[in-house]
Amino acid sequence: MPKKLGLVCHPLTPDRWDDFEKLFGERGACGGCWCTVWRRPRKDFEREKGAGNRRFILNVVQDGEPPGIIGYLGKEPVGWCAVAPREEYVALERSRIFKPVDDTSVWSISCLFVHKEHRKKGISVQLLRGAVDFVKSRGGKVVEGYPVEPYSDNVPAPFAWVGLANAFFAAGFKEVARRSKSRPIVRRSTGRA
Repeated sequence: MPKKLGLVCHPLTPDRWDDFEKLFGERGACGGCWCTVWRRPRKDFEREKGAGNRRFILNVVQDGEPPGIIGYLGKEPVGWCAVAPREEYVALERSRIFKPVDDTSVWSISCLFVHKEHRKKGISVQLLRGAVDFVKSRGGKVVEGYPVEPYSDNVPAPFAWVGLANAFFAAGFKEVARRSKSRPIVRRSTGRA
């Protein structure tokens, strides 16, 4: 078990945009995604890869409700967790394996990104706990994730952008459904009555 790091999480607000850009780099974390693949219709996402997706997520940030949290070690942004009410993710509406489990209102975690220099240190688990706290502060009661459960420990980072199941389990999430061998649907209560 990695030692506990002093990760501090903050919502992505306009005043933290520069930190988000620094964390994601020129390519927008992974091939021009800018954490928009689940937020946009597929054709728009593909057409706008790069600068267009960057503008899209910047508009989301500037419009008010933060689309997730940034994790910091000291003043350095080292991780990102996208979390928002499920209805903000159009990709979930078109997915057979991630269709709603029931009629519970959930906030969905769509992305976990940790800077390559800080991977395999337990930051994902701390980001997930920070996401639960963030949702609770916004009045949400249930957080849901759609991680990958890999067949080996050497998963290339581009395939782990939804998070690894073992990180979710370590953060207190429980499996509630599985419609694909490697993709459990997991949930955690925020503790709100």
